[in-house]
Amino acid sequence: MNLAGLGLGVAGLLGVLAAVAALVAPVRLRPALVGVGTALAGAAGAVAGIAAVGGESLSVALPGVLPLSGVSFTLDALGGLFVAVTGCVAVAVGVYAISYTRSHGLDARPAQVVFPLFVVAMLLVPAAASVGTFLVCWELMALFSLLLVVAEHRRRPQVAQAGRWYAVMTHLGFVTILIGLLVLVAHAADDSFPALREAGRHVSPWVAGLVFVVTLAGFASKAGIVPLHAWLPRAHPEAPSHVSALMSAAMVNLGVYGLVRVGFDLLGGGARWWWLLVLALGAVSAVYGILQAAMSTDLKRLLGQSTTENMGLVLIGVGAAGLFASSGNRVLAGLALAAALLHVVNHAAFKTLLFLAAGSVLHATGTRDLDALGGLRSGMPLTTGAFGLGALAASALPPGTAFVSEWLLLQALIHGLSSGVAAAIAMPVAVAAVALTAGLAVATFVKAFGVGFLAKPRTAAAESARESPPSMLIGMGLAGAACVVLAVLPMAALPAVGTATGIAVGAGDVTASGAVTVRLAGVTGALSPLMLTVALLVGFVVMVGVLRLVVVRRARRIVRLWDCGGGPMSARMEYTATSFAEPLQRVFDNVVQPETDVDVTHHEESRYLVRAVEYRRRVPDRIERRLYEPVLALVSLWGRVGRRLATGSVHRYLGYGFYTVCGLLVLLAVIR
Repeated sequence: MNLAGLGLGVAGLLGVLAAVAALVAPVRLRPALVGVGTALAGAAGAVAGIAAVGGESLSVALPGVLPLSGVSFTLDALGGLFVAVTGCVAVAVGVYAISYTRSHGLDARPAQVVFPLFVVAMLLVPAAASVGTFLVCWELMALFSLLLVVAEHRRRPQVAQAGRWYAVMTHLGFVTILIGLLVLVAHAADDSFPALREAGRHVSPWVAGLVFVVTLAGFASKAGIVPLHAWLPRAHPEAPSHVSALMSAAMVNLGVYGLVRVGFDLLGGGARWWWLLVLALGAVSAVYGILQAAMSTDLKRLLGQSTTENMGLVLIGVGAAGLFASSGNRVLAGLALAAALLHVVNHAAFKTLLFLAAGSVLHATGTRDLDALGGLRSGMPLTTGAFGLGALAASALPPGTAFVSEWLLLQALIHGLSSGVAAAIAMPVAVAAVALTAGLAVATFVKAFGVGFLAKPRTAAAESARESPPSMLIGMGLAGAACVVLAVLPMAALPAVGTATGIAVGAGDVTASGAVTVRLAGVTGALSPLMLTVALLVGFVVMVGVLRLVVVRRARRIVRLWDCGGGPMSARMEYTATSFAEPLQRVFDNVVQPETDVDVTHHEESRYLVRAVEYRRRVPDRIERRLYEPVLALVSLWGRVGRRLATGSVHRYLGYGFYTVCGLLVLLAVIR
């Protein structure tokens, strides 16, 4: 067995052993054993994925495990990239979970047993080589993640509600994937991916379109794409923070994997309208997701909505790649898909860091409300630095981690303007969506970092916050190191991304990366993130030095800050997260349609004397209101009708059966 097979086998074994340790170990040892076992399983999975990207393949068939089709695994470069990303995320999260689960009362056996099994299920999904194996691994991943989401359902009622939403949405997505793949299996010799790959080249266009659209619904739901995103801003905030990191940085990526695997690999690329649909969904998700994040005051909800934004950017790249491939431009198709897959890698790094830092804040203060935070930099300097690094990485500003992948994406979109009429119309819209998303992302993370960490503390809990335990800091440090490497030396990941891209669209290496410079192959474009970072640092040092020289030459005076005569500045005089987002809310008022309510309480002696004014603002999800609320109302109506029909009367039930049989007999008499 080669390194890919050995790594994946060791990862599965270590995950199972960690779950067994959670069953038998005493409670004081349980978090450490499970956390270390999960981290080691993730490291083994990362080794397997890197080996697969490097050219070592894995092929395992176990015909007696499942009825009819058995179990088969094959790990190629495309699947290996996602396995490596999942494994790296699991390493940081596993280390972090050692202290986090112990301090938050999550060291009970059920949550500890499920946690490493969730990681193993995610590692196996990209390695599945048949429909039966893929669906079993996919369902195990969904089931384990659901159990982890509801781990704290006894403490907060919102957890149970989030669990219900997630359970319904994830299983509806599973049903659509099942239907789409079974339609393709019906035209193939068996359910193996090689047989599906052969059938995908010969099925009629309408069958291929049906398979693509139906599976797209399931994979887009898992990736949190609008309008199938309703579960994500609920489940991510209510899940334990280390689970939120795994879901947002690793699990949602598998929705992208499924789309690329089915659309490009199994169906062979397909029609142009497929990818225009994907591109449109990506653009809407990117803009809508970051708008919702900009309005949010819940730190973890903000990060969850940012995941919708980033998965939307990934789908813009995937859709553009399919559009270019359908036009015969393999170079631009490879560049667009490479940008999308690189953004998957980058997003996994900075979203892991951000969720772990948010968990550290929750651990220290007990709240996720940005309006109740502030002043954390003094008591939590390491967490503040970690969140600041993650905010820079997510803001698409140099030298941030997302900057390189979004630059590659813009290069592909701009160079693709001449790839036909459809591309000439779609590419400017996509460029505008990416640019608008980048600007709003900067505003969003400036709000989160400035209001939550740099402002004056607004509550006693924020003022008394202290740094997190060592294992949590180590987990954040590992994720932060990955962000720095990917930001400064993206050439370390681009060869692997290029190899995975070749599996999907048949393009060669789209970048000619040197030691410090990324040069595009086939089109004009070059970027040196390392040199850009050095130039920014030098400019900063020179600016600070000049300012110090100017200040030193003048006499220094210490005076009180200007306060308009209102006395010393207090936390009540600062911007809150709500007030910071208010100008953006006004600009996009027609899109977000906020709801405001003002309650004025008067003194009993006179209605002209105001005792208190209470202002409330809520930014509802318009898509959820227009799409999901009518469906839920219809389901509720159907339930009320069902209660009227099911009265408990045996005579009525016999009558139902009698009239049904009579109706069927009459129908048969008419049609025969």
